[in-house]
Amino acid sequence: MKDYLVEMTTTVPEGTDPAEVDRRRAAESVRAKELAAQQRLFRLWRPVGERRSIGVWRAEDETELREEVLGSLPLWPWMTAVITPLESHPNDPGRTA
Repeated sequence: MKDYLVEMTTTVPEGTDPAEVDRRRAAESVRAKELAAQQRLFRLWRPVGERRSIGVWRAEDETELREEVLGSLPLWPWMTAVITPLESHPNDPGRTA
């Protein structure tokens, strides 16, 4: 499996019923926990004072990441994402030999 840095911003479409937003956000939390249990979501951060997230996600390739992993998120239709493939740095203290 490969690692990807994913920066995501969610923009709720204008006029969306607040109940629908709440439903999707609750479902998003459940799905994120499932993806973490499947080792697809490794880490997730939110920059202070911002409504975007930055995470390390895992998939076999970018197509699988977009279509099956991120695409399974309830908020995905409202998200924009910048995906950067990652590889281990030779000086990474967490790198395995």
